[in-house]
Amino acid sequence: MSEPASISTGIAARYATALFDLAEGEGALKALEGDVGALEAALAESADLRDVITSPLYGREVTEAAMGKLAAAMKLSPITGNTLRLLAQKRRLFILPALLRALLAKIAAHKGEMTADVVSAKALTKTQADKLAKVLASSVGRDVKLNATVDESLIGGLVVKLGSTMIDTSVKAKLNALQNTMKEVG
Repeated sequence: MSEPASISTGIAARYATALFDLAEGEGALKALEGDVGALEAALAESADLRDVITSPLYGREVTEAAMGKLAAAMKLSPITGNTLRLLAQKRRLFILPALLRALLAKIAAHKGEMTADVVSAKALTKTQADKLAKVLASSVGRDVKLNATVDESLIGGLVVKLGSTMIDTSVKAKLNALQNTMKEVG
């Protein structure tokens, strides 16, 4: 991991811990979970929002006002809205994606869940996703939530990352292994 990314992750982890502890203390974890989902969706959909959180061209006052209006428009909980404004004041909005990931991990751990990152060549159907989640849950003894993405370059199969374990059953990986074996032979 590069040094700036590791610094961002560390900062995000500290803010996530503080925000999670505040929400837990006020009994607002369910609201926090909804806020995190809404913010993730907003970041994925809005190039303007991504620009505001990453661009150094916007001053503290502008970004703080923007975060306040965003929190009000999205009807975010007061804790989340205040945190967004604080991040803007401290010029740390760039950590928002990492903060959201860290919060999701904390919420999942609190609920006794694990998150599995699943990359497939085609989008998984509901039945396939449910079956995969059930198989993974039986292997780890906890509920497993899937974070599914699509990468057509895999050709077929899956890449599953659960905790520190990664399982790559993709056709692309098998072809690469075959290619390496053929290079060693001749």
